[in-house]
Amino acid sequence: MSGIYFHIPFCKQRCNYCDFYKSLNVNKTDAFLKGLLKEITLRKDYIETKEVKTIYFGGGTPSLINCDNISRLLDAVSSIFIVHDQPEITLEANPDDLTFEYLSKLKEIGINRLSIGIQSFSDHDLKQMGRRHNSDQAVLAVKNALKAGFTNISVDLIYGIPGMLNSQWEDNLDKVFELNVQHLSAYHLTFHENTVFGDRLKKGVIKEIDEKQSLQQYELLINKAEENHFIQYEISNFALEGFFSKHNSSYWDQTEYLGLGPSAHSFNKKTRYWSVSDIDQYISRLNEDILPGEFENLTNYDRFNDYIIIRLRTIWGVDAQEIKKEFGDEFYDHVMKMTRKYSLTGNVINNDEKIMISPQGLFISDQIISDYLYLKN
Repeated sequence: MSGIYFHIPFCKQRCNYCDFYKSLNVNKTDAFLKGLLKEITLRKDYIETKEVKTIYFGGGTPSLINCDNISRLLDAVSSIFIVHDQPEITLEANPDDLTFEYLSKLKEIGINRLSIGIQSFSDHDLKQMGRRHNSDQAVLAVKNALKAGFTNISVDLIYGIPGMLNSQWEDNLDKVFELNVQHLSAYHLTFHENTVFGDRLKKGVIKEIDEKQSLQQYELLINKAEENHFIQYEISNFALEGFFSKHNSSYWDQTEYLGLGPSAHSFNKKTRYWSVSDIDQYISRLNEDILPGEFENLTNYDRFNDYIIIRLRTIWGVDAQEIKKEFGDEFYDHVMKMTRKYSLTGNVINNDEKIMISPQGLFISDQIISDYLYLKN
């Protein structure tokens, strides 16, 4: 089975931390949607497995698109691919877009999972991050979603925000679990270049919280999730049993997926494909029936490193025997060498050659994953 990802690039404003490709020109929506429908047709053969199990609308702000247009995209997928009889269909949304009327219509056209970008329940932090909603709107969005009949709701939060106290982060977590959502994605703030936060950091206007406090906030996240029976199935993702994101899990399982829209990436086990990060070029190329992106053929080293980067982040970990079968003894030997190193420090668990990062090792996961990568001499 496969997944399909739609990148909807439009935003009303750019958040101060965000480095994703976005466009503030919502007047291009009609031309963009025309191009998106064309791209579905042009790239229908990229994934060999024609049965689609998950569809994900990300961005950008997909909740800026009206339900009729979302329905047109879903109809286009159904006309070209075989859609699973119970697909997971996710829409990312900003809280201030989620009126009860809009949510009811989303439910009616087949959206059955929401990913709500709350980020914080602190109005001060929301303003600092350049978000366009406030705390009351965030709470109301979740309540409206529950009222509209959604039973699979994910919330995004950010920690490590400049000036954020541990007690404030704990309040954010308590608020999420009080709202009876089923899934939580929580990310440490990253200061990217060419963002407002990146510029402010360089100028000394703001500063990163120290490493000790970062670890304390991550520990709070893990402990609060466990107290509320949420399973940490990936470094930044937590869910109740039965509510793991099927779409994101397919990335981590190296399932084929087709990414549509500017800057979207695709993977079919043999190649990667990425679309141009420019909406005008994207639209103009598709108007001429030209694919708006580039391909890269994957080497054995690429495929192995992708596998390591993705799987070591999850509770499923790395299967050493699968590595031997798929990539050969050279890669297997490298994995076992790294596993012996990190097993001695307790940062990696080797359970019958099912290798995973231990709870202790999560705090240095980037270093561990980097060491497991195989660099060609």
